[in-house]
Amino acid sequence: MFHAASSLVPGSRSTRNPNDQHNGPQDEHDDRSPGRSGSGRPGHGSAEQPSPRPGAQRDAFFDNAKYLAIVLVALGHSWEPLKGDSRVLQAAYMLVYTFHMPAFIVVSGFFSRSFDGSPARLKRLVTGVAVPYVVFESAYPLFKRVVDHDPQAAITLLDPYYLTWFLCALFIWRLTTPIWKTLRHPLPVALAIAMLASLTPRFGGDLDLQRVLQFLPYFVLGLCLRPEHFRLVRRRSVRIAAVPVFALSLAFCWWAVSKVDTGWLYHRSAAQELGQPWWVGPLMQLALLGCSLLLTACFFSWVPGRRMWFTVLGAGTLYGYLLHGFLIKGADYRGWFDRPALHGPLGEIAVSVAIAAAVTALCTPPVRRVFRFVMEPKMAWAFKPNAAELARERARQRPDGERPERERGEEHTSPSEPAPAPGRREPAGVQER
Repeated sequence: MFHAASSLVPGSRSTRNPNDQHNGPQDEHDDRSPGRSGSGRPGHGSAEQPSPRPGAQRDAFFDNAKYLAIVLVALGHSWEPLKGDSRVLQAAYMLVYTFHMPAFIVVSGFFSRSFDGSPARLKRLVTGVAVPYVVFESAYPLFKRVVDHDPQAAITLLDPYYLTWFLCALFIWRLTTPIWKTLRHPLPVALAIAMLASLTPRFGGDLDLQRVLQFLPYFVLGLCLRPEHFRLVRRRSVRIAAVPVFALSLAFCWWAVSKVDTGWLYHRSAAQELGQPWWVGPLMQLALLGCSLLLTACFFSWVPGRRMWFTVLGAGTLYGYLLHGFLIKGADYRGWFDRPALHGPLGEIAVSVAIAAAVTALCTPPVRRVFRFVMEPKMAWAFKPNAAELARERARQRPDGERPERERGEEHTSPSEPAPAPGRREPAGVQER
């Protein structure tokens, strides 16, 4: 669920793009595309054509990556009720779950680098992450009550329901971003926290903290990345190498279907809760981190860097993420996945095509316009006005040609001589000297 994911630590300069939205919610793009290092001639600029304002254009690579990732997320959810009858589908499910959320979280971390805890950033965090979490955390249990006829479905903000855990995690991760930006070695610290969480049973029921902590290294890695790192994995040699890597990974997953508990891929349980000794948890965290990052790099190597027909959909991946769950859950509640016709190769392909088309439609601009009041509410009534914004608003409302009194008083004042204070009379002789 990848809407996830804005300028997200020191190094490369980034500015907020007001039109951007994600993996997460309200992403802010870096000012340069990872596919380009700048102008065609380094160090040479044109005096007649000023360079475009940083952040004025979205980066096609990241929009493409977010869209493709959200499609993989939806496919994984649609395969969940079907995979029991097909070892191939189970292997594909395991392969996709190894990297699709890590990839989305890395992008979310990369676009969180500019989060500094300022009032403007906190406002965007509340309206773009906290409010959608509250709305959908309430909407999914209500949907279950109506469609599944389950009056006992509880509404609680402390126990994320289905896929709302990602919004809860993103809220916590972004709030802690200033801390990670001040640490000398943030990634080893985040990995140590994830390893410790994996050996702590009965921890993480509230706010799905097990997932928050076990997925934390991917977010922190995104904070540490630069555009040039994405350019490295998009080289031709990496794209070619990704083919055998994915093929071997799929073969390994086919072998591991009956030997590895897929619960490890969800990152929501400790080792003891999966029936393993405590020391297996940290080792599995290291192994999964290595496998996930390898497959994530291969995935990024295949993401197009140019504008495609689906590039525009990258701005609406949060919509596709949060809304497609109603389709999956509705079909599950109605028993549609139990139909024998769907438990065969043709049925599995049909379901995959249908859910890919559905999540694509949910990312389109018309759907975003309909649900923007929930996903991106303005909520001006809830926040104190910003002094700088008020000043700009007063300047816009001032009649043409009218200037503040201070500016009029300074019109005939020497640069080295301050204007007289209002209401103060200068001594005679000073005025006439």
